[in-house]
Amino acid sequence: MKRSISKGMAAGLGVALAVTMAACGKTEPNNNSSGGSGDVDCSVYSQYGDLKGKSISIYTTFVDAEGATYEESFKGFEQCTGADIKYEGSKSLTTDVLGRIEAGAVADIVAFPQPGLLQQAVATGKVLEAPAAVAKNVDTYWTTSWRDYGSVDGKLYASPLGASVKSLVWYSPQAFKDAGYAVPETWDDLLVLTDQITKDGDVKPWCVGIADGDATGWVATDWVEDMVLRSAGPAAYAQWVNHESPFNDPKIVESLEEMSKIVRNDAYVNAGIGNIQSIAATPWTDGGTPLLDGQCFLHRQASFYGGNYAQESATVAEDGDVWAFYLPSADPSIKPILGAGDFVAAFADRPEVVAFQTFLSSPDWANAKAKVTEGGWTTANNGLDKANLRSAVDQLAFELLSDPSAEFRFDGSDLMPAQVGSDAFWKQMTAYFAENKSEQAVADAIEAAWPKS
Repeated sequence: MKRSISKGMAAGLGVALAVTMAACGKTEPNNNSSGGSGDVDCSVYSQYGDLKGKSISIYTTFVDAEGATYEESFKGFEQCTGADIKYEGSKSLTTDVLGRIEAGAVADIVAFPQPGLLQQAVATGKVLEAPAAVAKNVDTYWTTSWRDYGSVDGKLYASPLGASVKSLVWYSPQAFKDAGYAVPETWDDLLVLTDQITKDGDVKPWCVGIADGDATGWVATDWVEDMVLRSAGPAAYAQWVNHESPFNDPKIVESLEEMSKIVRNDAYVNAGIGNIQSIAATPWTDGGTPLLDGQCFLHRQASFYGGNYAQESATVAEDGDVWAFYLPSADPSIKPILGAGDFVAAFADRPEVVAFQTFLSSPDWANAKAKVTEGGWTTANNGLDKANLRSAVDQLAFELLSDPSAEFRFDGSDLMPAQVGSDAFWKQMTAYFAENKSEQAVADAIEAAWPKS
């Protein structure tokens, strides 16, 4: 497999090769498929056709070790079909992709990290509707809400890829046991626990970090979204995300104020790191590491953070060094879950592109990806065999995503227009910590950034 930058869509859309999968409707899950280059059951891939000499380019936000697992998950497809997948991962995708689309210099397939960005791409007229085989996979293996996130004006353009659960709090089971603490079941219980930890010793309870280069602030937006779901409720959350109510609606400001009871309380943060202002300067990857040294007790972060702990040689398990519990709501009978995911859309309809796009929407790919990933990844594809997930917390996240009683809501900033969700919202939440900007001022500034049409 080559790692290369796409210089434009390949010419020659009229390829004579017939791809047998195009007429088969959907792919059947095969949990024995392998993403690696070892023993591969090529019968799993026969439906995608003979693609020798064909190349397909894909552009994603996944880089370094994370990107390597994606490349590894494609190897079975390459080995058995003969296709060459040209992979490019870039953290600049969110700022570069629209320009590439307009210039005609975009990859065959793009993994969009934000539905809002996907909608902007569709508005260019260059994104192709999902082919029939992809649509049938989506209808079979995902819930209606996930299909909706990949659709614009009722038309499906993109299939879901990976997913994450953000409504988690990381903790040390042993530290809890030693201190006699119990996992809280309600938001009020969590506040009581936080206060008790503060009273019991010199260790502040919470550690937080939101820095991420040009994307600094996204971690804080997750905090806000989780609080809106718990304080204002799922219905108000939907109205807020869709701008049916303004960003500075009183319910949203109240949610920010509820959040501030933890994240802007000097007695509660920023354990093992510094003061409240240090939150804005601490890399999100480092935000939870004080927990490993007993310098904090609690760290709110998504399921993929388990990969960070694993890289520190920590055992991520219910009886391990670190584990996670569901961020509780005010009403335990309501279980809102904040999450996110990526969506794959195509800019070419060559048979080999359709074949690869269909593979990415199938349980075949999901199981291959799970097998080559140490931790920090899951999916809402219900064709995934949970046993293939190598991380216990990824299995926990998959269980939450698969729970029919949970009220799953997509990351709000990812659904908002890019100039809000990945610009003003990030920047204002950074100022919220770095400059001690008030909740009302933050909400007012973000509302002012919302496009007028």
